Amino acid sequence: MEELLLSRIQFAANISFHILFPTITIALGWVLLFFKLRFNATGDDRWMAAYMFWVKIFALSFGLGVVSGITMSFQFGTNWPGFMETVGNVAGPLLAYEVLTAFFLEAAFLGIMLFGASRVPNWLHTLATFLVAFGTTMSAFWILVLNSWMHTPAGFELRDGIVHATDWWAIVFNPSMPYRLAHMLLASGLTVAFLITGVSAYRRLIGDRSKGVRLTLKTGAWMAAILIPIQIWAGDMHGLNTLEHQPQKVAAMEGNWETSSHVPLLLFALPDEEKRQNDFEIGIPNGASLILKHDPAGVVPGLNDFYAEDGTALHPPVAPVFWSFRVMVGTGVLMLLMSWTTVIMMRRKGGVDGLNPWLLRGLVAMTFSGWVATLAGWYTTEIGRQPWLVQGVLTTEAAVADVPAPMVATTLAAYLIVYAVLLVAYVTVMFRLARKASDGEDTRPHSGAAQVALVPGE
Repeated sequence: MEELLLSRIQFAANISFHILFPTITIALGWVLLFFKLRFNATGDDRWMAAYMFWVKIFALSFGLGVVSGITMSFQFGTNWPGFMETVGNVAGPLLAYEVLTAFFLEAAFLGIMLFGASRVPNWLHTLATFLVAFGTTMSAFWILVLNSWMHTPAGFELRDGIVHATDWWAIVFNPSMPYRLAHMLLASGLTVAFLITGVSAYRRLIGDRSKGVRLTLKTGAWMAAILIPIQIWAGDMHGLNTLEHQPQKVAAMEGNWETSSHVPLLLFALPDEEKRQNDFEIGIPNGASLILKHDPAGVVPGLNDFYAEDGTALHPPVAPVFWSFRVMVGTGVLMLLMSWTTVIMMRRKGGVDGLNPWLLRGLVAMTFSGWVATLAGWYTTEIGRQPWLVQGVLTTEAAVADVPAPMVATTLAAYLIVYAVLLVAYVTVMFRLARKASDGEDTRPHSGAAQVALVPGE
């Protein structure tokens, strides 16, 4: 059990670090394409200034995403050999599709996107930006296909304990895939929106009054204000899908022990798995029933329905799922309030110049709020799948390698140290780029393009 817990923590640390960067590159690629197209259409130098600053952040994020993805993939063999042994006939091809349709595309055109503005025609540079953005999205598509299949497996049969694919359409378009994909793409969009808004607000606070910064702050704020209501709707649909296919996860998210109607939405509680009850509950009457069933009298499943005859829990750990879900939702509410407040203030005050310093500081504080919400959401969905690695097919315990606990602990400590250093360096470089950005506009689309991703000065 100690080896299992340490291996789970190690993989969680790896994937938590890794997901930070694709969460940025997926949406930032499309934002860069938007900047480029607007520059092409209007000739307005502000759009190119925005492109040339944010493409540096894209390059930095892309590089760390690739490096962390490689180390994460090694763990399938070192810590979780049972995964590929059992479901490799499905997981292997899906991961190969990602490489063939996404990674090669990104690798082929990333150099043109970063360094080709003065070396290739403008249409080709624009096309390269589009293909890189498309590639990052395709990468997310295939990874989320596999992840969704692990939650709602379909299109396969078990023979001698090994999964064999029988219907690839059912595998790819498994019951939870559309909801999980939409939820993640919107999460990426919100992460980038608040990143752009926060960094732009920081530049305003340190005295940058360039037109490009005003434009990016406005763009990020409107992007966040538009996406957050859509994300709330997508999250609701995803929750209903989860209720249908993984009711034990929803019961843990709600901290609900008894299947009943008129279930309150708990704002605060301390779940006690030994006593099978919550302490210090604070809730909204009928709230959970209304959200999950769209009926205040709706029946919500309880955790006590998910115990084996011998008393073994067949539901996930309650407290981590319960609290990570509330962190995700709470962060989303803050995003809604901040983005709408910013947009309203801009409309009332005549634009970015009218924003108060306190609001700008609030936006800076929310710079990485998308990361917080994304990680909390992933903890909710992945811990909520336990004790299964592949729902109903393969348990987490059955897939783990027999690696001595001290060895796992040592490598875990090494990973944590390296990732902490890299994360601090990433944030430091990002804000160093922001500080070094001058008030002038770096709009050189046809000169000095090799400096786009490497030179911090704007």
